[in-house]
Amino acid sequence: MNVLSTDELRPIYERNGRNAQRTADELGIAASTLKGWASYREIRSPFIVTGRSTLRDATGETVMVWEKESLDRQREEDARQAAFTALSAKLPKVPKSAAPKTCKANLCTVYTLTDCHVGALCWHQEGGHDWDLTIAEDTLVGCFEHMIASSPASELAVVNQLGDFLHFDGLEAATPTSHHLLDADGRFEKVVQTAIRVLRRIITIALQKHPLVHVVMAEGNHDLASSVWLRQMFAALYENEPRVTVEQSPLPYYALEWGKTMLCFHHGHLKKNDQLPLLFATQFSQMWGSTAKRYCHTGHRHHLEEKEHSGMIVFQHPTLAARDAYAARGGWHSMRSATAVTYHRTYGEVGRSTASPDMLEAA
Repeated sequence: MNVLSTDELRPIYERNGRNAQRTADELGIAASTLKGWASYREIRSPFIVTGRSTLRDATGETVMVWEKESLDRQREEDARQAAFTALSAKLPKVPKSAAPKTCKANLCTVYTLTDCHVGALCWHQEGGHDWDLTIAEDTLVGCFEHMIASSPASELAVVNQLGDFLHFDGLEAATPTSHHLLDADGRFEKVVQTAIRVLRRIITIALQKHPLVHVVMAEGNHDLASSVWLRQMFAALYENEPRVTVEQSPLPYYALEWGKTMLCFHHGHLKKNDQLPLLFATQFSQMWGSTAKRYCHTGHRHHLEEKEHSGMIVFQHPTLAARDAYAARGGWHSMRSATAVTYHRTYGEVGRSTASPDMLEAA
């Protein structure tokens, strides 16, 4: 039997209700054979061909073509983005609220929470401290409240959620790229509910003290997809509140110009600390050239490191989360803390406030 063209196969396929088995029965072939034809591929969108095998007879004529298919990842991502946008459009909007009456107009305070791993389950007998959804919420909100209380009433607050806010990125408790199994507390729906509630509480607290709030929902290696819907959802949520802006860059490198001070943000999973100055100087060349003080906030490695690299100070933030079994068995330790840094439009950094889980326990 000759290989059917797409035009010949399509009406047969449609007549059989787009059912591969019934189509194959009419043609007198196996359904698995039908799915191997090159002509069948064009009806199987959004799949694309990733491999091809050809069967020829003794004369060299093509008898059959098999093609391996996989999802078109770009179309899959486009569909995911469209779904996120549609979902966020239905959210109830946060109304405009009254700004604080006084503030220090030249100041901007960056409140960084990184590698929070909401949804992780940690056991004190392994890692030294417990961590679950309830502990995560109490710790993150409590430390944020302390940083807010200890920082000046800056004109602008940056809620810098620097990535890996969620421990896992979907229904399966595993890392999204390497598929390493993770210790998880609760179903993904409960994790999402807790994450949204924590971020809503934090932004509300920031609005009570600062006239303007800029929100960064950075991409992390544990929450590649979740960082997308968090950005989309919170942008829709606060679209009627002019005092809140949400960073919408699809690239995992974010920058903000505050007078002569440049503030940059990256989770740290794609570039090492000493590579960040050149990357941001290239990516944001105009901003780099118009500023004199430059700072980059990063995380990912769960421990504190701060160093000046080629015209930029890179501040690697530690985590507030407890160690999970993987970190404990690997012997990795972190002095758990979160730091708010205040910047002047002209002079750069002018103050800090640090909070730790130990402070909450002592209180």
